[in-house]
Amino acid sequence: MFVTFEGGEGAGKSTQVKKLAAWCSRQGIPCLVTHEPGGTPLGQQLRSLLLESQISVDERAELLLYSADRAQHIGEVITPALKRGEIVLCDRFTDSTVAYQGYGRQLNLDWIEQLNTMATNGLAPDLTFWLNIPPEVGLARKNSQALDRLELSGIDFHRRIYAGFLALEEAYPTRIFRIDATQAPEQVFSQILEKFCSVYDSSLKA
Repeated sequence: MFVTFEGGEGAGKSTQVKKLAAWCSRQGIPCLVTHEPGGTPLGQQLRSLLLESQISVDERAELLLYSADRAQHIGEVITPALKRGEIVLCDRFTDSTVAYQGYGRQLNLDWIEQLNTMATNGLAPDLTFWLNIPPEVGLARKNSQALDRLELSGIDFHRRIYAGFLALEEAYPTRIFRIDATQAPEQVFSQILEKFCSVYDSSLKA
């Protein structure tokens, strides 16, 4: 099973990935936790360029760097884990590229679809949790932290990202499961666990 976690800034994705991984561990379910960008040694270098560097990055170059990170991630980490029979929990995947680079940067969505297909070799998540939070609320949660290059973009950029996730939910209603991320973390996790167990049980029966 391949499960992804998506959402805007401050949605709490990393927290919920860790909670679900801990639950899987307690149940004896083999599980791998990873993230994008930066889920491989090459990806860590690309992440530094994309998020932490002070150098200017062209929007098209940004898209291609994310695609390179993903191709390496699929080949080196995700596909081998799935072949071993592990559940893969990934913090961000192709939906983030559509939302951030497609809607946020307003790049051509057809380009992005082609690049995503090439980078993933056609692999798609079985289940995606969209931790839904208004951009103003999510960014306010990040105020006390050091912000990266994307987080420092203007509020209009983050509102376009939010519109992108809404469009993705409409396009993939059977895969993307929306959760109100303004709730307390335990409430969010309770809903994640209920949905995860339902999909996991169905996969075992299949």
